[in-house]
Amino acid sequence: MDQELLQYNRIVEDALRSVVRTSLEQVATYGLPGEHSLYVTFDTGYPDVDIPQRLHAQYPEEMTVVLEHQFWDLNVTDEHFEVSLSFNRRRERLFVPFDAVTSFADPSVPFGLKFQIGDDEDAHPAAPPPIAADQNAGPLSEEGSEEGSEEADAAEDDPAKRGEVVSLDQFRKNR
Repeated sequence: MDQELLQYNRIVEDALRSVVRTSLEQVATYGLPGEHSLYVTFDTGYPDVDIPQRLHAQYPEEMTVVLEHQFWDLNVTDEHFEVSLSFNRRRERLFVPFDAVTSFADPSVPFGLKFQIGDDEDAHPAAPPPIAADQNAGPLSEEGSEEGSEEADAAEDDPAKRGEVVSLDQFRKNR
C-alpha cells in the first residue's frame, strides 16, 4: 500500500479543523456563551483570505482576532468563515478559509489547537501577539459611526467585560 495514501497527519488536522468550524457555527447560531472568547489565528497570505489592505500591510504573515464582545454577522460555511470586527472604530469584514487557520483557542475553558499549513512544519514557528477588535467600541451604524449603548458603557466601567489580549504562547506545548 502506498504510504502517500494514508496521510494521518492531514486526516487528523482536517478532523480538528471541524472542531473550529462547529464551534463557530454554534456561536453564529446561538451567540457566545458566558465568559467564552475565541482566539483565531490565520495566515494572512493564504490563498482566498480576504482582509482589508491596511490590516494585511500591518499583519503580512499572521493575524489573531478575538471573538468576544464586539463582532457582527458571523457566517460559517464548510470551507470558510466571515465576520465583521471593529478595528480603530471602523467595521471591517474578514473572509478566512479554514485551511488558513493556524491556531484556535478559548482561554476560558482552557482549550487550544495548533495547525500546520502545507508540508513545512516550521513555516509558522510562533504567532505574533494577538490583536483584538476594539473591545470597548459601541455598535456601529451602517455609516460606520459609533452609536452609544448601555452595554458598551457597562463594559467600559467593568474591567472584567473589557476583555484582554493574551499571548497564545501560554496554550502551546514546548517542543
